[in-house]
Amino acid sequence: MIYIGQFSLIRESLSMRHFLLLAGFLVSSLNLLAEDRQANVIIIFIDDQGYYDLGCYGATEVATPRIDRLAAEGIRLIDYYAAAPICSPSRAGLLTGAYPRRVGMETWVQRADSTRGIHADEVTLAELFKANGYATACIGKWHLGDKSSFVPNAQGFDFHFGMYSNLDPVETVYFGEAGVPLLRNGRIVKQPADSAELTKRYTDEAIAYVEEKKNEPFFLYLPHTMLHKPLGVSPEFQGSSAWGEYGDAIQELDYHVGRLVDKLSELGIDDHTVIVYASDNGRGAGRNSQQAMKGTKLTTWECGIRVPGIIWAPALGVPGGVERSEVIHAMDWYPTLATAAGIRIPEDHPVIDGRDLWPLFTGEVDAIPSPGAGLSLNAGIPLRRPWEQGLEWAESFDQEEYLNAFFYHGSHGALAAVRSGRYKMYLNPQPVIYDLEVDPGESKPVRRRDLMKRLRGMAVMFQEEMSRDARQSGEEQGH
Repeated sequence: MIYIGQFSLIRESLSMRHFLLLAGFLVSSLNLLAEDRQANVIIIFIDDQGYYDLGCYGATEVATPRIDRLAAEGIRLIDYYAAAPICSPSRAGLLTGAYPRRVGMETWVQRADSTRGIHADEVTLAELFKANGYATACIGKWHLGDKSSFVPNAQGFDFHFGMYSNLDPVETVYFGEAGVPLLRNGRIVKQPADSAELTKRYTDEAIAYVEEKKNEPFFLYLPHTMLHKPLGVSPEFQGSSAWGEYGDAIQELDYHVGRLVDKLSELGIDDHTVIVYASDNGRGAGRNSQQAMKGTKLTTWECGIRVPGIIWAPALGVPGGVERSEVIHAMDWYPTLATAAGIRIPEDHPVIDGRDLWPLFTGEVDAIPSPGAGLSLNAGIPLRRPWEQGLEWAESFDQEEYLNAFFYHGSHGALAAVRSGRYKMYLNPQPVIYDLEVDPGESKPVRRRDLMKRLRGMAVMFQEEMSRDARQSGEEQGH
């Protein structure tokens, strides 16, 4: 029990941001005394997995029965977007709930010599959950800066095991002959890291973690190094697929996803655990006539940024065997998972772009819930975004349509396209619109003046919004 006098002392020792988060935790704790235990949350984040690269998304070259089972017992998202078509911005968007551009993390990736990372004033998912009584862990690849103020342990994670960097040649060069280290809370466990053992080793650590934390709520972020090049496959899975080393690596991932899910069941905690499975960006285009989308990683063609997305929580009201075609993106996990955990995002929280989709995922509504309807704990979060619609656009779209649009950013951080409903408009070198519902391959431009004005207006308003609220990334020299 914390008494008023102790609370005052705590207030003097904390920043206002962390003090208010702690205050929110105390209120949440009182509200939960008579309720069941808070839900555990696991985000399994795959590196460079393309849209069509799982059995449940149309792959025929690999067998992925355990991930397919998550989709069969949960919800498969067919219009789900990563925050960016490249690694570091994508991870920043997921962990902050904001477009990478809003938090100053929209450009390229953070190498070992980068002085940039998520700013200390941002509140990551880990910080939010930790302030509300959760144990927090990041097991896997970070890629959001390796300076002291940017690493997982400085961004709300109690525990980290994995790497800060990639294993490709443009990053291994920073570490010389010693190679990229595998770390546990900043201490070297092995150097160089072996790509062929990472999927199993990360899973072993994740299983050990859930065993240790089985009696308390936990938030586990599991960003795998695979399937980024150079690929690594253990001897047990080499040659196991009909898709070379890439397929072998997918099948190994599938097996270890199954191991983790089985452990939850064995421990009796699967009935209050939410699992999200997603990729950080796309990889390549479709490979047959049934896979019409095109594009590669780094691009804003659909296969560069539309990726697999699955949510599984059957015991918490998320139905099985459901497919959702609404436009959903990585920033939506922030308020949605907070609601699943019974965490209210504080009023002073920095503006974010995610929407609370828990009512959609639990079947309370059959469309993106209106933020003004107040159907869930964090429903009103989108309404905190600035709304200053000019008269020029007033008849073209309303606030809710704007909040439900998705804004594509390229690997160099510039706004490249906007999607509203079924329509997507590229901005450069000249505006071009596609109807993704009938033309997912983006081959037949749509010529409609009303759509052009609508989507152009959204793009203009978004640019203005980012200018007003654009926040700085962290700078190591300033800490």
